[in-house]
Amino acid sequence: QVHLVESGGGLVQAGGSLRLSCLASGRTASSVAMGWFRQAPGKERRFVAAITSSGEVTDYADSVKGRFFISRDNAKDTVYLQMNSLKPEDTAIYYCAAGNSLLLRLLAGYDDWGQGTQVTVSS
Repeated sequence: QVHLVESGGGLVQAGGSLRLSCLASGRTASSVAMGWFRQAPGKERRFVAAITSSGEVTDYADSVKGRFFISRDNAKDTVYLQMNSLKPEDTAIYYCAAGNSLLLRLLAGYDDWGQGTQVTVSS
């Protein structure tokens, strides 16, 4: 099991940037794929970005491609989500997830989840 704690959320104006962090702890934290999902009020949780255990492969939802960037520092057991050119529609709770599945875009591909961090983008 991997324990995940997100941080870095907050309130930002449209066009601004935020960097989310996800600290992972557990015996296999550096050997699992990591993903970011988000859930807006009244909506289902949706895929944002994912990165393989080595960091060599990344994937993004079309809605954030070119604006958001996922990375990881396995020495620090931390995954980051750099969010640029933020839009009001990016407002959501952002969740970090860890798993061994290749189904990185699916909720079912992850075994462990953090508690989430709120991101609010004002217009």
